Amino acid sequence: MNSNASGTIKENIALVRGRIAAASERAGRDPARIKLVAVSKTKPANAVLEAYNEGLTAFGENYVQEFIAKMDSPELNGHTGVEWHMIGHIQTNKVRQIIGRTSLIHSLDSMRLAEEIQKQAEKAQTTVDALIEVNIAREENKHGFFIEEAPAAVGRIAAYGKIRVLGFMACAPLTDEPENNRTYFRQMNELYIDISHKTVDNTCMQILSMGMSGDFEVAIEEGSNMLRIGTLLFGGR
Repeated sequence: MNSNASGTIKENIALVRGRIAAASERAGRDPARIKLVAVSKTKPANAVLEAYNEGLTAFGENYVQEFIAKMDSPELNGHTGVEWHMIGHIQTNKVRQIIGRTSLIHSLDSMRLAEEIQKQAEKAQTTVDALIEVNIAREENKHGFFIEEAPAAVGRIAAYGKIRVLGFMACAPLTDEPENNRTYFRQMNELYIDISHKTVDNTCMQILSMGMSGDFEVAIEEGSNMLRIGTLLFGGR
């Protein structure tokens, strides 16, 4: 399947929604229960506004500085219906800037980062919703817990009190053949289901964020309920 955008943002959103619906039907799932996060990194605020006007409400950013600038831009400042998701690696010295400003952190990838989020959330007297990032393919160039570390990480991070663990995020390897990632997605879904069945204070396991422009249909078939799609919507970077 083509993973590059070829039309206007409006046309691209319609095509992606159609593919989500088709993959959901194949898997016997309700497409309304699968959330699309539009990855807007490096894209201008007016492109985000255009996507918002077409009904998208959740936008994912990789870099704190860009995230803040876009959120505060004249085009988007004041749009209370926009959810900002932080999906990229977060340096601990940048945590303070996003506390209270992001709907969901997808990339809680280490205990050191969890400690800083807890510290800054205590100062701000707020609770932060987050997903624990799993380096499912053990790639050296990616962050996150290995899959065997994830169950213990859930308990340790939830124990902080100011972080509410809502699920997992995984980045499968970039590939020209989406089927290559099916095993990884299946392993993540098994982990997600296993932890969902356990009682862990300060967790509410409801999100499995996996699947991007090149492999989201396979991710849907294997249980993902949150997709992070950028190129198919906005074009290449």
